[in-house]
Amino acid sequence: MTKLYLLWGILSISVILLMIILFRYRQAFQWLGYLCFNVALAAFLLYIVNLLEAYTQLEVPINPLTVGTISVLGIPGLVMLIALKLWIV
Repeated sequence: MTKLYLLWGILSISVILLMIILFRYRQAFQWLGYLCFNVALAAFLLYIVNLLEAYTQLEVPINPLTVGTISVLGIPGLVMLIALKLWIV
């Protein structure tokens, strides 16, 4: 039980410190907005790929791993996931 309280305490302190950093530096908000935009764009691209499944018989699942990969790598990441899906699975 005390381990649970310790973990919640660490999480709370981490969130408070992160909020202090975000409010102190103006670039942090720009970085956070850029990150949210990339995640939304990645999810939209995966949705479009899955929407075209009827024509291509290709389905790439929308999960945190695939969205994160496309968020970091961009269009080449999407092409890589499609190539892996065609080649391995």
